[in-house]
Amino acid sequence: MEDPEFSVLTRVRDWLDTGHRVWLVSVIETWGSSPRPPGALLAVRDDGAVAGSVSGGCIEDDLIRRIRAGEWPERPETVRYGVSSEQAFRFRLPCGGTLRVLIEPLHEASWLTPLLTRISQRQLVTRTVELASGRVTLSPGRRGERPVYDGERLHCPFGPHWRLLLIGAGQLSQLLAQMAQPVGFEVLVCDPRPGYRVDWPTGLGRWIDGMPDDAVSAISPDPRTAIVALSHDPKLDDMALLEALKSPAFYVGALGSRRHSALRRERLALFDLAPQEIDRLHGPVGLYLGSRSPAEIAVAVLAEMVAVKNGVEVRQLPPPLPADSPPEPVACGMGPACAA
Repeated sequence: MEDPEFSVLTRVRDWLDTGHRVWLVSVIETWGSSPRPPGALLAVRDDGAVAGSVSGGCIEDDLIRRIRAGEWPERPETVRYGVSSEQAFRFRLPCGGTLRVLIEPLHEASWLTPLLTRISQRQLVTRTVELASGRVTLSPGRRGERPVYDGERLHCPFGPHWRLLLIGAGQLSQLLAQMAQPVGFEVLVCDPRPGYRVDWPTGLGRWIDGMPDDAVSAISPDPRTAIVALSHDPKLDDMALLEALKSPAFYVGALGSRRHSALRRERLALFDLAPQEIDRLHGPVGLYLGSRSPAEIAVAVLAEMVAVKNGVEVRQLPPPLPADSPPEPVACGMGPACAA
C-alpha cells in the first residue's frame, strides 16, 4: 500500500508530464481539531481535478472554486481557514479547528522525480520550500522528523510507505493484517510451517519465503517497518526477534503472557543482543485492553503500533499479578493471557 502523500506526488508528476498546470497544497499548521495533520497534501489541476486531501472535502471545494475563478497565486502563498467562527461554520471545520495551508504553483518541478526516486528506495527525505522565491531543495531526512513552518520556509519530511512484517499466519495474524492495511501498512507475512499458507486469504499481504530470521534480513527493516511475532512457536518467534531487535524497525513486538515474555527476554540475553536492544521489545505485545478474543488482541496490537508510529508515549499498563497467582497459560491468541 502506497503512502497517501507519495500517491499525490506521483499524480502531480503524471499531470505535469501531460502538460497540465498544477498547484500543490500542503497543510503547514493546525490549531484545535484539524481534519488533516501538517504534511498532508492536495494537488489541484488546472481543470479542477484533485488528488489527496487537506480537510476531507469542505476546504477542497473552496480551493476548486478559487482555481475556476482564476484566484490562484503565481507564487507560493499561505491561506488560513477557520480563523473566524463564520469560517469554521462555512467550511465545517470540527470543534472550531483552524489550519493554514501553503499553495504552490508548480511552474516546474525538477525536484519531483529525485524525491519520488529516493522515497522508492526507502530513503527519508526532507523537502524545503522557500516561500519568497518558491525554491525547493531536498536533504536527507531524520527519523521522527515533523513538518516545520517558520514563516519563511516549510520543511516537510517524506518517506516510504509503512510496512508490517508478521511472523506466523494464524487467525490473529490474519485479523491484524486486515486491520493494518486500511491504516496504511503494507503487510508482509512469513510462516515456514507447512499448511499455514493454504488458508491465508488471497491478496492479504505479500509472503516472504524462508525462515523468520532470513525473512527479517530479506526486507532490510528501516524506521518505517514494524515486526510482530505471532507464530505461537518460541523457536520461530525468537529467530525473528534476534534479527529484528538489531534493526532500525520502529516497532518490534511478540505475543505472550507477562511470564512468558520475561522468559523470552532471558533467552534473548543469551545471544548477541545488548540490554538496550532487548528493551526495545514490546512484549506482551499491544496495549492492555483486557482483550479476550483474537480480534480484540489485534486491535490492541495495532493501537500500540500506531501510537509508537505517531510518537505518542504508551503509558497504559496491566494491573500487577498477585504474588500467589497460578502460572499463566502459554499465550495462544485466544485469551487474556496473550495481552496480560
